[in-house]
Amino acid sequence: MPTPANPKIYHIVHVDRLASIVASRMLLCDAAIAAQAVPGTTIGMNTIKQRRLRELRLQNHPDLHVGDCTPFYFCSRSVMLYLIYARSHDLAYQGGQEPIVHLEADLRATVAWAEANNRRWAFTLSNAGAYYFEDRVNLNQLDEINWNSVQTRQWAGAPKEGKQAEFLLEHSFPWHLVERVGVFSNAYVQPVSDAMGPGGHRPPIEIRRDWYYGGAA
Repeated sequence: MPTPANPKIYHIVHVDRLASIVASRMLLCDAAIAAQAVPGTTIGMNTIKQRRLRELRLQNHPDLHVGDCTPFYFCSRSVMLYLIYARSHDLAYQGGQEPIVHLEADLRATVAWAEANNRRWAFTLSNAGAYYFEDRVNLNQLDEINWNSVQTRQWAGAPKEGKQAEFLLEHSFPWHLVERVGVFSNAYVQPVSDAMGPGGHRPPIEIRRDWYYGGAA
């Protein structure tokens, strides 16, 4: 599969954390979330979060830990979402995928904003929580991502490394760059709308069952 002309990137978050994101007008990296004791449900693996915070650094930004960056995937229906869906015993969170919200943004618009605002960024070719990942800081190298793996819908039993490619933005991600919010069902449309409040940036909310497991293939 060729590199998409305009790749989209996706961050998943529990719906109860959305209000704090909107209030601060940014998605924070794990380091900032820990420092500020941000309210809301944590959905990732704590052991991997600690590794990203303390051990793993970007090759192209050696003074920057992975946990100092806000992470995005290049696809919905990520491997992490599958673990949430399957209620993996490796996760402290066992609430399933239904309360999980997808925040979609445009990769090229994000990079343009980052470079205009002196904010470092990188993308990885695999899971940035593993010791062996490689990162890149040139969009001309996007073709090094395994896009077939990223976009596959039925990956069980297949190598997962390529599907877990990430985009990382230093410190925080501005809320105004979120272009669309995908939710599991109609039950989450109103809570997301309420979390956005009456003014400011309000990206469209869509029921995207195909972004979740157990739905459209």
